Amino acid sequence: MRPRTLEEFLGQEHLLGPGKALGELIRGGEIGSCIFWGPPGSGKTTLARLIANHTDRHFEPFSAVTEGVARVREIINEAEGRLRYEGRGTILFCDEIHRFNKPQQDAFLPWVENGVITLIGATTANPSFELTSALLSRCRVFVLEPLNPEHIATLVRRALGDKERGLGGLGLEIEEDALALLAREADGDARRALQAIEAAAEYLVGKRETGKGKREAERVPFPASRITAGLIADALQKRFAKYDKGGEEHFNLISALHKAVRGSDVEGSLYWLARMLAGGEDPLYIARRLVRIASEDIGLADPRALSVALAAKEAYHFLGSPEGELALAEATVYLATAPKSNRVCEAFSRAAEAAKQYPAEAVPLHIRNAPTPLMKELGYGAGYKYAHAHEHGFVPQEYLPEPLRGAKWYDPTELGFEKDIRKRMQWWEELKKNMGRGAGVRSDE
Repeated sequence: MRPRTLEEFLGQEHLLGPGKALGELIRGGEIGSCIFWGPPGSGKTTLARLIANHTDRHFEPFSAVTEGVARVREIINEAEGRLRYEGRGTILFCDEIHRFNKPQQDAFLPWVENGVITLIGATTANPSFELTSALLSRCRVFVLEPLNPEHIATLVRRALGDKERGLGGLGLEIEEDALALLAREADGDARRALQAIEAAAEYLVGKRETGKGKREAERVPFPASRITAGLIADALQKRFAKYDKGGEEHFNLISALHKAVRGSDVEGSLYWLARMLAGGEDPLYIARRLVRIASEDIGLADPRALSVALAAKEAYHFLGSPEGELALAEATVYLATAPKSNRVCEAFSRAAEAAKQYPAEAVPLHIRNAPTPLMKELGYGAGYKYAHAHEHGFVPQEYLPEPLRGAKWYDPTELGFEKDIRKRMQWWEELKKNMGRGAGVRSDE
């Protein structure tokens, strides 16, 4: 199901959209040596192949994991002959280029410099720390992002409908909740999504073949096979268990880490963190989850938690493994021992639901901006009370559209810093009542 044209390619609109750098270079056929930095399954290899097709160059795949400099020399010799006798250039695609040490990376330099090859390197690691400055100075770096759930869903639908390259000949259907689950838990990895849907298809086809004889004898047509959410969950587990370096399901482990931190269990949190790192998990994936925990499960009970999690991410970027892993451990312990609150998460969910129910309510006139005379004549900003002109820097007035006035979404806990927030909110509420009775107002200007 690898895309054959730019039109089939999903994601990376920031690079391939109209007027964007990489897309214009590919369409113009004049792209030079570059590095694709992005997570697994984001399209690095596919983009390299598309570049070769658009520029009519020979594509030579190479893996820094399994091959060495000797093979690079062979490819260079072939590329020189191809350029001399056919007038055709060569794209040397080096997957996992960060696995090469610095002397091995230097082997590319003269051939990139003289144009015998166009080097396209793919890496999941930060090129700033993994590639030599000499190589980086000769290559343009493009950062690929994980695919979003909509892209993954489109990819799966294509695979289930394509009879030539996909699973279209099997007559499979996927339930919407199963598709949503897969799109979400693929974590932006196209390869992971396709592996999961293939595993589910293998199971259903096997089940179909098992019951085929009986149905043929009874002349009963076999029903259309449906891929359920439960089957997708099983397929994800089986696939990740099969391919994980540590032999454990990716999502089971990250779930254990998340729940141990949420449950304030320091030992459990550290154990699951160590298990994931030892199993080869991307440390930056863990860092992203810690940032999510800080905002989702700790929230304003300890506002510093988010800063600590983000600092750990930056520390790992700066140090790499193994030193940077200690920063992740430090953040994990801090989050596990912090007071917990999901009240901001709940409040935002309620506000988001209100925004869906009332998507077009007008902004009240008194809090609209009035930069022109006409807008002032129309009443924009009229009656607005400037809070700083009042005692305590506060004055009661309405900030919500009419249908939502009086709504209460955020209810802070009595834990950590939220206890202080609760007191502040109560103080303002009391002040509002007093000012409503005419107390404390200095000016309405």
